[in-house]
Order: sequence, then C-alpha cells, then structure tokens
Amino acid sequence: MQHRIVILGAGYTGALAAGRLAKRLHRQDVAITLVNPEPDFVERVRLHQLAAGQDLKPRPFGEMFAGTGVELKLGEVTGVDVDRKTVTVAAANGPEREELEQLEELEELEYDTLVYALGSGWNDGGVPGTAEHSHEVSSRPGARRLRDRLAALDAGRPVVVVGGGLTGLEAVTEIAEARPDLDVALAAHGALGDWLSEKGRAHLRKVVDKLGITVHEHTAVNAVEADGVTTAGGRTIPAEVTVWTTGFAVHPIARATALEVTDRGQIVVDSTMRSVSHPDVYAVGDAAMAMGPGDKPLRMSCASGIPMAWQAADAIAARLTDTKVPHVSIHYSKQCISLGRKDGLIQSVTADDRAVDSALTGRVAARFKELICKGAAWGVANPTVGMPSRRRRVVRQETRSRAQAEAAA
Repeated sequence: MQHRIVILGAGYTGALAAGRLAKRLHRQDVAITLVNPEPDFVERVRLHQLAAGQDLKPRPFGEMFAGTGVELKLGEVTGVDVDRKTVTVAAANGPEREELEQLEELEELEYDTLVYALGSGWNDGGVPGTAEHSHEVSSRPGARRLRDRLAALDAGRPVVVVGGGLTGLEAVTEIAEARPDLDVALAAHGALGDWLSEKGRAHLRKVVDKLGITVHEHTAVNAVEADGVTTAGGRTIPAEVTVWTTGFAVHPIARATALEVTDRGQIVVDSTMRSVSHPDVYAVGDAAMAMGPGDKPLRMSCASGIPMAWQAADAIAARLTDTKVPHVSIHYSKQCISLGRKDGLIQSVTADDRAVDSALTGRVAARFKELICKGAAWGVANPTVGMPSRRRRVVRQETRSRAQAEAAA
C-alpha cells in the first residue's frame, strides 16, 4: 500500500514541498496529491507588477511536475477533518478556470500525511468600506481587477495605497512608475520605512519624491469610501482607486479544525514544521506559526516559507524512511524591495530580521531583486535540482500497520 501524502495549496511552499518529496521518496511507496484551485503557479511576489499592467510568464503545473509522480487535483479545499484524516475538496468545473465561481460535487481525499500550505490572503482589517471600495494585490484575480481599474483611469486621477509595509511600498512605486500621469499617494501608519536603516530610509524617500508620490505619514485610515479614505483624525484623502495593503490574513480552514492554532489562525508547529497537536500534519509558509532566531515567530514571507517547505519535506521523508531528521537553518539576511522596475532596496538584516547599517540601492538593487524573484520561481519549477538522485524506500512497517488497522475496523 502507498503512503498517501496530500498537500494543500501550490504556492511557493506547497509546490516546493511536493517536488522535494517526490525526489526524496520512491514512487512505488508514496502517492503525492497536490490540491490547488488553479492549474498554474502564481508568482505572488510579482502581483504588484501584474496590477501595474505587466504580463507575467505562465508556469503550468502540468509541465513543472511532468514525470515526478505528483498528481495535481484542481479544486478548492472546503474542509479538513484531522481526526478522520480526510480533506474535502470542491473540484473545479474545468482545467483552465482561474476562479472557482462554480463548483462541482464535493470530493473527499484520505491522507496519511497532510502538508497544509494554504497560505494567506487579503486582510481588510475590519475597516468599514474596505471590502466594498478597495483593491488588493495578494491574489491574481485581485491584481487583475486592479490592473483593469487602473487602465480605465484618466490622467490626473487620484490613487491611494494604504499600508507602508513591503507590499505597500512595492505597489505604490510600481503604479507610480507605470502611470506617471496619475496622482499617486501612500498612507502609512508610521513614518516612511521606519523599520529600515538610515541609508535605506533616505533612499526610499529619494525614490518616492522622484516618482511624485505624496506620502501621508503617521496616518491611520478608519474608513474607505468610493471617492477616498477617511483618516483617524477626520481628514479625507481623495482616491478614485484605493489599494489596501495593511497585512495578510491566514486561510480560515485551520481554525475550524481540532489543530492547535494561534489567535491569528496559524497552525502551531515544532522546528520540523510538524503540528504540535497532530503529528501526521505539517504546516508551512504563512499558515504556520514557527519560531525563528531570537525565539521570534517567523514573519509571513517567501523568505520564511521556502526554507520551511524544505524542512517539512525533508522531515517527512526522513521519518517515513526511518533515517535521521535533518534541520534546516531558518534565518534572515536581507529584505529585498522592488521600487518599480528601475530601482530597488536591499536592506541587510540580522538573523532575527532587524535592519543593520548596510543597504544596497538603485539599479543594482533592482537587478538583485529581479534575480531573487527569478530564483524563487526557478526553485519551484526545479525543486529537485542539486538533491541526491537516489530515492529512499518507505519503511514498509508503516503501510502494514495501516492495513492491519483498516482490516480491524
């Protein structure tokens, strides 16, 4: 009998875990199923580029996983039962659908090991009017809707990006560079780039000034209307288009299960990305709460998610083959920020993600960030390159135990 590994979500972490497991384990011993609502890989770190009108390279999973033994199941996860070890999936109506507006009958998948990589999405923060009147760049459909809306704007129309973090900075500079004819503004809760080094802050200020971006610092937004946003101080900032980038919310499925989760709904895992409450469940990426250097939680980011996926896949393979579980060092060295296509900022940080004096800026930083993005996508498409070619056999006692349990039931 094959050990059934089901992976939920095919973003950076889920797709990497699937490919790495396929390389680590013998195909006769495992059945790896990757569940995702879309048939191709979405480069989430480039969605601000898509929103600004650029086309992204298609990356079909059928090509990426050809010959690996990974089965792609197109559908949306609607439930997880960690006691029965099942996942409920609403299958897509067709292989080319990108949004599951219509769903066929539910399908139940059984698993022996579950990798939960459903990640995170847009978080409106409960601010009145945000869901109705603002746009997001955390999903491909959202980025495409924003692209269409921006394309329809006449010159001189106001656009406001709310949120001064990494996503907000990349979105506002990308839009301002692509559409210099628009009146683009940024509303930041604190000072502009207040977590960066002095050099990083100075360069960021220089770029936003050059692009003509109006920055509203120390500005909390407490309402969004069709024609603008209202600040906590009662001031109105005009906006024909509002882009909301104040943070991410994890997928809600985990909170509805018996898994131990945080107040944010992240699955609590150990250093091998294994659930502390259910040892047959692993969680990676934004969906997991794992501790990093300095005993601080790893932040939601591609920089955290990729090594988390490596760790989970290697730990699963080691436990199934009765070999030593390796431990991946998860720490930070840089924060990479694109500031349009022609500029960037590479902020050096400590292992626990605190800015230091060193920073790379300008065109060189833009090229560096581009290499990082290409490398991340290449790693998803080639998750097994550089790994030993010999697959290890699963210890057969595990499958015999399951067969005996099923017979007894």
